[in-house]
Amino acid sequence: MNAARWLACLVLWLSAPMLAGRPDVARGAEHAPDSIAARLQACAPCHGNQGQGTNDDYFPRLAGKPAGYLFNQLLAFKQGRRRYPPMNYLLEYQSDDYLQAMAAYFTAERPPSLPPRVTTVSEVVLARGKTLVADGDPAHGVPPCSGCHGPKLTGMQPAIPGLVGLHASYISAQLGAFRYGTRTAIEPDCMQIVAAGLTESDVTAVAAYLASLAVPTDPSPLPKGSLPMPLECGSEPN
Repeated sequence: MNAARWLACLVLWLSAPMLAGRPDVARGAEHAPDSIAARLQACAPCHGNQGQGTNDDYFPRLAGKPAGYLFNQLLAFKQGRRRYPPMNYLLEYQSDDYLQAMAAYFTAERPPSLPPRVTTVSEVVLARGKTLVADGDPAHGVPPCSGCHGPKLTGMQPAIPGLVGLHASYISAQLGAFRYGTRTAIEPDCMQIVAAGLTESDVTAVAAYLASLAVPTDPSPLPKGSLPMPLECGSEPN
């Protein structure tokens, strides 16, 4: 993240609570509203208005993802189990209740999605990605992405995330992090198991195919228990 964007996030993050505590501001007619929506404008430079995403490859869309998933990720950044210094710093001193409020805000948002980027990979690579997403690779113990994330890839309550509306570079980076153990989940760590069965070319194919898909008109995650979970996975990954 460049210095200007990081500074903008920090100023926005801190300004609403500070202004709310000033008596001269509280008495005036013109002051920043002290609401969760106002405070979370701090997230907009990286994640877009209402969490809709931006054209930056490495900052994901947040809107509409299950609240349990969003809370788990915020908590992981707070506790340092997921490592990205700006996020670790911003969340280090936030209460768990506030993280829950953040998650609840973004899960309820339904902003328009950004159009998918034009892919630069071949049709063969896209076809491989589609096969892995829809059918998996049984010979290598890889279940289909749709088996956990849903046929529309919008996720499942309470904590399986949607995969649409993300950039290929972000998806590839997260799969790589699971493969090499720099991103982990609670046992059984199903994403580590799945990612370990993918080759580098498979990761490229899956990321390219998912990034080529448009976000559905209704991006709501499926209700809990809608899908049988492969690999004895639970429905609440961390």
